[in-house]
Amino acid sequence: MKKSSMTAASLAVGTGLIALDVVLSNSRPHTPRHWAGGTCGNVLTVLRHLGWRAAPVARLRDGEAATQLLADLRRWGVEEEFISLSDNGSTPVIVQRISNSPGGEPYHTFSWRCPNCGSRLPGYKPVLATDAEELGGRLDRPQVFFFDRLSRGALVLAKRCADLGAAVVFEPSSVGNPMLFREAWGLADVVKYSHERLDELPADLEVEDGPRLQIKTHGRDGLRYRTRLPGKGSRAWHRLDALPAPRVRDTAGAGDWCTAGIIHQLFSEGAGGFDSTTDARVREAIGFGQALAAWACGFEGARGGMYEADKAQFYREVAALLGKTMSAKITKVDRMSTARGGAACLCPSCERPGRAARPSKARARANRRGGD
Repeated sequence: MKKSSMTAASLAVGTGLIALDVVLSNSRPHTPRHWAGGTCGNVLTVLRHLGWRAAPVARLRDGEAATQLLADLRRWGVEEEFISLSDNGSTPVIVQRISNSPGGEPYHTFSWRCPNCGSRLPGYKPVLATDAEELGGRLDRPQVFFFDRLSRGALVLAKRCADLGAAVVFEPSSVGNPMLFREAWGLADVVKYSHERLDELPADLEVEDGPRLQIKTHGRDGLRYRTRLPGKGSRAWHRLDALPAPRVRDTAGAGDWCTAGIIHQLFSEGAGGFDSTTDARVREAIGFGQALAAWACGFEGARGGMYEADKAQFYREVAALLGKTMSAKITKVDRMSTARGGAACLCPSCERPGRAARPSKARARANRRGGD
């Protein structure tokens, strides 16, 4: 495992879902935790935890949700230069509930509705293509560009970063716009996706000029991957079993830790370093990502481990999962914030004067609509 203190920190730029997570759990029913989240938000913040510079590109709306989201990103040293606050932006808020099944197994649900009034919470708005063009001219030389949501703005940034030598990592949740998807597929060095969300890719994408590393995850059953490395003729799928988590309190966010681990091991020098990568190196990088994912399952919330464990514990426990010894600079991490407050203050509908909360039965129905 690479040390978290790099002599010249690699830079990851990314755009996509950057949200404020409101984490509610049975273990702390009266203390919601407000953390920066979303796939892109988690991947970039974990990379920062591993010693990278991290610069998200986002179009947020000013308000309490944005204030709390930015405060958490700032806590971890994530850069804010490319995050805008405007009236036409949006700060996504996701309510996450961690519960236990009758058998005691933890499970996680997500909701885009306010638990107080049942109204739909703000969703995601992509960076505009015109803004992406302007931002592209101000970018430093990134080693990685990550995106998980398709938009013209995201593709403008991906192309610009690729031209600067960055590896492009795409993690789609669906095909969405087929034209944009094909464009993203052609730009990406790595495409990672869940078989549950994106089981069947368009047939015309299965061509030799696809991404150089393709990863399909299967949850607790591990993952499959295949490569298109220089000088390697085979594009066969390889399977890796998941690493057993030493403790499981919440599995949400494990995939984001896995992605960050793979990026950390393979692309600290950008896309060019992949030309000399071996199959063994790819397998080792994916195994490292799986170790981070297994470790993250031991804490509540997608990045709960960052708030509960210091760097010494983090490196020690990941090393144990890998069966290796590692040295690292030990950096103390502040303990988890216990600021009280639910999602009501983050909901635009609740903030409207005279808006009353729904009766308890309606509220319960709204809270059950976790898939909305």
